[in-house]
Amino acid sequence: MRIGLALLASADPVTIQQFRHALREFSIPSEVCREVPAAVCLLNRRKFDSVIVDLQLGELSGLILDEVHLSSSNRTAVTFVITSTDAEGTAFRKRSEFVFERPLSTQSIRRTLKPAYGLILREQRRYFRYQMSIPVTILRQSMPKVSCYSMNISEGGMAVSTFILLGAGERVQVQFTLPDHEAPFLTESTICWWKAGHLGVRFVSLTQERQSVLQDWLSQKLEDTLPESVAGKFRKAEACSPADPGG
Repeated sequence: MRIGLALLASADPVTIQQFRHALREFSIPSEVCREVPAAVCLLNRRKFDSVIVDLQLGELSGLILDEVHLSSSNRTAVTFVITSTDAEGTAFRKRSEFVFERPLSTQSIRRTLKPAYGLILREQRRYFRYQMSIPVTILRQSMPKVSCYSMNISEGGMAVSTFILLGAGERVQVQFTLPDHEAPFLTESTICWWKAGHLGVRFVSLTQERQSVLQDWLSQKLEDTLPESVAGKFRKAEACSPADPGG
């Protein structure tokens, strides 16, 4: 089980090797781009949980951070820059969350990754989809209810299996009960998409208490998928991270 996905933008072979090794220790796979345009293009096509930018790529390296902040799918990714001078680091400190300073070592990379790990895990959890099949009821005003089954669930919504056509943007109520829980969920939701046999719903009005229950349940399911070597880091990071408002 991987923990997120990192975009590493660097042209330096030694730096790439050092970061790949350190990221593997945290079960974080990485995609390497050696040029700024390639990194920007990749951010337009893929979802990343963390982005690491080597400022040795030159003046245009800031375009990568700009693209992260503008991207609908990557704007919450955890950002890092690799600097060679204090002045360089200061200029980019407000544009990134963490700074790696040269000269780099395995130990120095670990020291910076450790406090960031909880944020990366939180980003992973926000988009984590747990595959499961449970009964779901979709309630529509002045229309018959739709009985169906879930396909997966995340903090923000679920995919369900049904051949009944519902229009994208339609407001409905979704009712379901998590396994091993007695209290049902009933939330205002929006139909996001429909295709033959499947539709996606986005939760709109989960109460804070119900949101916390769902987050805790998904966190446990995510932890259950992790190798034990990583699960310990996950538990520590979860204990230290602030409450997540969800999304």
